[in-house]
Amino acid sequence: MPSTFSNLGLTIQATGENSGTWGELTNVNLQRIDNAIAGVITVSITGNTTLAFSTNSASTTFSDEAGRNKVIVLSGSLSATTVTITVPNIEKDYVFINNSGGTATISAGGSTTVSIGTGSKSYVFVDGAAAVQTCIPSATPGGSNTQVQFNSSGAFGGSANLTFDGTNVTAAGIIATNATVTNAVFSSTANFLTQSELRFQDTTGGQYIGLKAGGTISSSFTLVLPTATGTANQVIQTDGSGNLSFATVSGGAEWQAVQTTNFTGVAGKGYFINTSSAAITMTLPSSPSIGQFISVIDYSGTFDTNNLTTIARNGKNIQGLAEDLTVNQERAGLTLVFTDDTQGWLLETN
Repeated sequence: MPSTFSNLGLTIQATGENSGTWGELTNVNLQRIDNAIAGVITVSITGNTTLAFSTNSASTTFSDEAGRNKVIVLSGSLSATTVTITVPNIEKDYVFINNSGGTATISAGGSTTVSIGTGSKSYVFVDGAAAVQTCIPSATPGGSNTQVQFNSSGAFGGSANLTFDGTNVTAAGIIATNATVTNAVFSSTANFLTQSELRFQDTTGGQYIGLKAGGTISSSFTLVLPTATGTANQVIQTDGSGNLSFATVSGGAEWQAVQTTNFTGVAGKGYFINTSSAAITMTLPSSPSIGQFISVIDYSGTFDTNNLTTIARNGKNIQGLAEDLTVNQERAGLTLVFTDDTQGWLLETN
């Protein structure tokens, strides 16, 4: 009975066969088994390459054939090229390390193949029916440099929306449901969509204080928080341009220090005016709104000698007239309240 051969091409000797060469054949078999289990070989490629493998060879001299090794290192200097590496069509597994500079397509002669990108590694196996498969969906990283890999239909994917440069993770379009984030830092705008609330939990996490936008906003605006904490019993007020500040609540005007020179009045404030040395002109605000007021008082009892010569109207009517107002009554005190552009500032008290 003549010798037969295994899947790996090992010589299976019949009883009494190969007298005088039995030992050499056995040593070749052992070396071929060693290659299949632990062999490593480097193959330099310049194009399509078939890995050497002798079938049904009863040689008494061992030859290190590339197709018999466990680990195949592909080397070379390919550039943006895809080459086919043909492996023996036997039941066998391989580890491929592709350092060739191009993409290597591993084939056993059939239509089912595995592609390995340059700089990548892959574990592949042949089923003996001309098909090559891998346990790794793809050995080629998806996307470009710094992009985080994800499963993209069974292959590695990459996106500019999710990157990691070794220090910082950058992500766009994050949706985190019921997630807890600790010490998050936002370097730009954080958007809460469709009237979503910003919630501040209490100590137990059972109750919260929420903030959200109104249902319909005619145009976008930003509220700028105060730069200091304010004092007890103050309230937050706006300057009409979105800048918030703390202010003291009172039943009337916020009274200012005594005025001794010409000045421009501010709505909501009261002014003690000292005309003992010279007449003084107070200019009203240029863009008042309905309900805004200004109060004045004769501090020194000298309005009759040195008038609060002019309350300058600054483009708005006073008492329905396009005229400045002169106050010349000793110890006079009055409050002007703005109505509209027709009547302008009207005397509330005089």
